[in-house]
Amino acid sequence: MGLVIPYIARWDLDKTYLQTEYATLRDLLRTAFERPDQKRTVPGAAALLREIVATGASVHILSGSPEQLRAKLEEKLRLDGARWDTFTLKPNLRNVLRLRFRAVREQVGYKLPALLGARARLPPSKGIGDGFLREVLIGDDAESDALVYSLYADVVSGQIAATELEEILTRATAYKDAIADAIRYARIVERGDAVERILIHLDSHSPPSDFAPYGPRLVPFYNYLQAAFVLEEDGRLPPAAVIRVAVDLVLDHRFDGEALGRSYLDLWRRGHLRGTGAANIGRAFHAMAEVSPLPQAREIEKMCRRLDDVASSIERGTMPRAHLDYVALLERHSRRRRAFE
Repeated sequence: MGLVIPYIARWDLDKTYLQTEYATLRDLLRTAFERPDQKRTVPGAAALLREIVATGASVHILSGSPEQLRAKLEEKLRLDGARWDTFTLKPNLRNVLRLRFRAVREQVGYKLPALLGARARLPPSKGIGDGFLREVLIGDDAESDALVYSLYADVVSGQIAATELEEILTRATAYKDAIADAIRYARIVERGDAVERILIHLDSHSPPSDFAPYGPRLVPFYNYLQAAFVLEEDGRLPPAAVIRVAVDLVLDHRFDGEALGRSYLDLWRRGHLRGTGAANIGRAFHAMAEVSPLPQAREIEKMCRRLDDVASSIERGTMPRAHLDYVALLERHSRRRRAFE
């Protein structure tokens, strides 16, 4: 009997895992010629990815970076100690040779069919619990990840009909073959609530309120400890994994205990955490410290005191699912994309 996969984690790369700049031609050229060891990882991203892999989750990377950078990007991930199951990059050279210049920058028509195709190729009901394999999607605010991931989730769950999907992709200026692929995969994919969480890294410093229309499934986060807090409360990471991500941020990225604690309070106050995992994280810290001394234990203890404050005052409750207006969201996304250009 094969190994049971607890869940799928799908990652974007640029501005989600890697600190990539591509606002100017000089940025693009520098990115293309950087050695793997010169590429910078977003603080905490490598630590969180390693912790996700340690849970047995299946990791799939889907990036808009060109296929020609594959060797360098894979080597960078290996230097970080990362592991993955699939790594999909954009065929930009093929797009240019076919005179599909719009496709070089357009993301909705690239990522949505890729996500749906990957989901459609999964064996049916390969998971635990009710047998339906669920997903965590991790992206950033620089382009279209929030829109694409939410649309993907609602297509798989059956909330988006083929006619509506065609209209949305047409408005997104996707090419006809990409639209046809998305519709074909949408018709054969196994229906269900596949996406349980969407995590969007605020690399471009967008206000979290920009993402309120996407509903509570989507969490905008400032640092990867916040992502770890959410996944721990969702039952996707053990509390000890959160401690290890926090230690990474203190040791390698100069976070202090107060900043780590404020990261939890920020999510809690924005309504993205119920606070139910706070006490477990504190207990995990004390259990780990009893086994062996932890690096920067004083800073982690400061963080845990903040979490204890939350644990003692939380009001438990659940948040309703939102029905999303994708035409309005696409128009909103187009305005944001023009602002970055």
